[in-house]
Amino acid sequence: MPIRIPGDLPALTVLSEENIFVMDDERAVNQDIRPLEVGILNLMPNKIETEVQILRLLSNTPLQINIDLIRIDNQAPKNTPKAHMDNFYHQFEQVVNKKYDGLIVTGAPLALLDYQDVKYWDKMQVVMDWARRHVQSTMFLCWAAHAALYHYFGLNRKLNEQKLCGVFPHQVNFEHDELMRGFDPVFYAPHSRYGEISMADYQSVPELNILASSERTGAHIVASKDKRLVFVTGHPEYDPDTLDQEYQRDQREGLNPSLPESYYLNDDPAQPPMVTWRSHGTLLYTNWLNYYVYQTTPYDLSDIK
Repeated sequence: MPIRIPGDLPALTVLSEENIFVMDDERAVNQDIRPLEVGILNLMPNKIETEVQILRLLSNTPLQINIDLIRIDNQAPKNTPKAHMDNFYHQFEQVVNKKYDGLIVTGAPLALLDYQDVKYWDKMQVVMDWARRHVQSTMFLCWAAHAALYHYFGLNRKLNEQKLCGVFPHQVNFEHDELMRGFDPVFYAPHSRYGEISMADYQSVPELNILASSERTGAHIVASKDKRLVFVTGHPEYDPDTLDQEYQRDQREGLNPSLPESYYLNDDPAQPPMVTWRSHGTLLYTNWLNYYVYQTTPYDLSDIK
């Protein structure tokens, strides 16, 4: 939340130049406050695990948030009880007339499929078009980030033979963008994906800023200049053991996976993971909620266009 100080206090200018969020008295007096409405379109097969990961990060803020869990097909998830879906999830058609301050679209285990071969691709395109008219700011994660970049800007990924898997260092490219507030110049984040979009392709779109990237992973956090779209190619929401679970699963399925990079202590899968990303993952979600959602959304959600 911002620091409220008099508008003519000299510290206001200094703090603003240091990228500290401050608010003068006039703006504070005229602020209307209400709960934020945030939807989560959960495409992961283990719905409950993903819910916990994302809700944990959304909860680290003094803002009150109302959450809608959303689904776009009727098929029962393999790893989630049907009763859970029936009790807690809204079909997209049930919320299609609603407007949201924020929307999060998760990744999905669809890495090796062409978009047109995804069974719900037509519905995904409908949702992405709907989000542009009904949501103030949408965050797309991993597979969904690449899918949205393809849908909105025609940026197609290439599929690498070997999965990019591990915890990698990234550099902040736009330190004064609000989404990067409080980030160290170098921070870590997990990745687990086959797809990749070249830096040159991102740079060819004037509406996009590459906020954080690395030589190893390419672009990691990308945002539209109007703050309405955020694309995160990694998994800052991952639990400490999520990459380990994926590695063990791929081994059981005979996929001969590479060892996740910079993840296990001494690169030994018998040793515990080294957790180096969670504080920045929390900060990313907190910044998104505060600066890309709360500070930009209209008080009356019907004004979103």
